[in-house]
Amino acid sequence: QVQLVESGGGMVQPGGSLRLSCAASGSIFVINAMGWYRQAPGIPRELVATTSGPITNYADSVKGRFTISRDNAENTVYLQMNSLKPEDTAVYYCYAKVRLRLGSVARDYWGQGTQVTVSS
Repeated sequence: QVQLVESGGGMVQPGGSLRLSCAASGSIFVINAMGWYRQAPGIPRELVATTSGPITNYADSVKGRFTISRDNAENTVYLQMNSLKPEDTAVYYCYAKVRLRLGSVARDYWGQGTQVTVSS
């Protein structure tokens, strides 16, 4: 019903920057929230940043370095990542909470993930 397509991952040196993007498509009535989670080997998936309207939330570990933004007209969310650290290495997953129809409950959707590697 809903597809989230991520791009922008890759390898970067410590202190570098990357910008992730995620475009949602499909049968969408309304997107209540979008965001990014990440998962490193042996570590549970954790919240990185979310946005809902003008409200944003960030993990303490990325606050001040990462910025989430959204283009509502295109159902696209971005994550600008600056001052990257090796600890940021993970697979980053796009997230969206979507209502498909009037009267339906909102459900969670996930992208396929994009690898971010921070290494010298």
